[in-house]
Amino acid sequence: MDINQLILIIKKKLGENIIIEKISVEDKTFLHKKHQSHQVGKFHLKLIIQSSDLNKQNKIKSTKKIYSILSEEMKKYIHSIQILIS
Repeated sequence: MDINQLILIIKKKLGENIIIEKISVEDKTFLHKKHQSHQVGKFHLKLIIQSSDLNKQNKIKSTKKIYSILSEEMKKYIHSIQILIS
């Protein structure tokens, strides 16, 4: 899968399941290409989400919700994900 397609899918899925004021998805894969555990076709992403909906929950619950929504993508295309919620 192409990174741009993945970013669109992530934004769409999260937007359909969470009230989000603003979202940014950054590809940080380039920082990990030389790591021994790097897998071609798996991405390292940074999500920056502004959401009053997620802010009402504690960090563990909001993170679990995001992981649940993106479970298919996590299995197939995402090696690691950094989540920042404001």
